[in-house]
Amino acid sequence: MLKSDRPCGAILRCMPSKDPAEATLDATDARLLLELVANPRATGVELANRLGLSRNTVQARLSRWESSGVLGSFEQRVRPRALGYPLAAFVAVVVDQHRLDSVVDELAEVPEVTEVCGMTGLTDLTVRVVARDADDLYRIAGQILKIPGVERTNMALVMRELVGPRTAPLLDRLAGSN
Repeated sequence: MLKSDRPCGAILRCMPSKDPAEATLDATDARLLLELVANPRATGVELANRLGLSRNTVQARLSRWESSGVLGSFEQRVRPRALGYPLAAFVAVVVDQHRLDSVVDELAEVPEVTEVCGMTGLTDLTVRVVARDADDLYRIAGQILKIPGVERTNMALVMRELVGPRTAPLLDRLAGSN
């Protein structure tokens, strides 16, 4: 079980999470978030007009979401491919449990590591990495294996992202659209 006092961020998400984004959202929240998904550059006034809400209601909810962590960082929208990292892989990592926190800390220092999730089952961590090419991926895999506490790894290349990260279907359900 992953236990950490370290704050979770955009690059690393500790699982299970003490994520402040566990706030309960209502149907109005879902409608507003769906509008933001469709029009991420919309102003508070535009959102209020489109949804028939007051500007103050929209601003209050946006402020609450930003402070509570409901809204993720902008960096989550930047595709690694656009930065010169067209190759992605998931690395299953088995860790000496006494060194779990230090392994996660070291993984957070590897720029090509874009996500780390604590897992149940045969592996302890699933690490998403990006690379410039096969040689770069080989280097990154070696870097992960050299971390003290990493016992073994198993890698799977991402051939194509078929369904990307999304929340719109969940927001549709909450908003009562489905």
